[in-house]
Amino acid sequence: MGRAPTARGASLVERGQALVRSRGFRYGFLLLTVALAALALALDGAEFLEGVRRLGPASLVLALVFTSANILLSAAAWRSVLADLGSRLSVRATGHVFLVGQLGKYLPGSLWHVVAQVELAADQGVSRRRSASATVVHVVIVFATALLLGVSGFALVPDLLPGGYTWLALGVLPLLVLLWPPVLNRVLGRVLALARRPSLEHTISFAGAFRTTAWAFASWLAIGAQTLVLVSRVGDIALSPRLVVLSVTAFALAWCVGFVTFVSPAGAGAREAALVLMLSGVMSPGRALLVAVVSRVLMSAADLGLAGLALLLERGRVRRLRAARTDGTGPGAEPPDGTAPDGTGPDGTGPDGTGPDGTGPDGTGPDGTGPDGTGPDGTTGDAAGSGRP
Repeated sequence: MGRAPTARGASLVERGQALVRSRGFRYGFLLLTVALAALALALDGAEFLEGVRRLGPASLVLALVFTSANILLSAAAWRSVLADLGSRLSVRATGHVFLVGQLGKYLPGSLWHVVAQVELAADQGVSRRRSASATVVHVVIVFATALLLGVSGFALVPDLLPGGYTWLALGVLPLLVLLWPPVLNRVLGRVLALARRPSLEHTISFAGAFRTTAWAFASWLAIGAQTLVLVSRVGDIALSPRLVVLSVTAFALAWCVGFVTFVSPAGAGAREAALVLMLSGVMSPGRALLVAVVSRVLMSAADLGLAGLALLLERGRVRRLRAARTDGTGPGAEPPDGTAPDGTGPDGTGPDGTGPDGTGPDGTGPDGTGPDGTGPDGTTGDAAGSGRP
């Protein structure tokens, strides 16, 4: 009696996995995420246009370049983690998996982009366990580096926060310890255990942790540069070291606030509110809101644009591969005469005339025995086993 519910539950899980892996679900998932991202762009249209008017074309393009750099550098960090765990993907494959998969963040909840990336990575020959582990490691490192930059900003420029909150700068040391590989591996093991997921196949190495952390820091500096451009232009504020620190710190911490807000797609609303609060010390709330809205629209536009580019590149690769197989020039293609890529003919004969059972073209067996049973030294193989010539 106790096994029936378990079997039924396992059946439901298998059906759910089959649904997620189906072509129809993937197309529906992609259409829904694109529609929601486009809706977010439309809802912020009026505020975005006002921000664009204040920015000017050159600053808008520069901010978009920094936004795209942030996304691509984050993809490089994910690729670095996956390589450290044992699976190396090409730049094109990484773009298809990461850039298209991350559109899942526009759906309510914080797991859809993980599901999408796991399934897309499986198409590239990466095990689902490994790609899921890579995504978890990537998220932990990205979150830790964002917090580290945020609290470091308070340490560098104490007046960014009111006096009662400067103690938050003490969080720098624990975050540095968290990025130390032995500590990081233990934390990741605990996180995976709490999520009832298998443990890591391979621990994160010192070199892998350093590379991934470097890519993550670079991605935060890129989006901090985007914020700097927006703040300086929309707020008519002169560039200064303090403004640079504020821009990087504000966005990194605002992103963390949005990330932990699980119910809103891509942290919508929560991230903007935190960013406005962080910037209210240097500009009016109205202009700070314009900065937050323009930043959000640029991020959504870059997400959609880069994902679309990755899809086009992947479709082009698939078409070229199919065309190559059709005309007999691609990997795994059969020539017009039916000969396999290894030279085996349609009847199983090898390129040297050897038959599928190893028999030579003159009937000689794989051990040198002739078709009449004569051995290679001229002896006969009669029933008596005399071995005479």
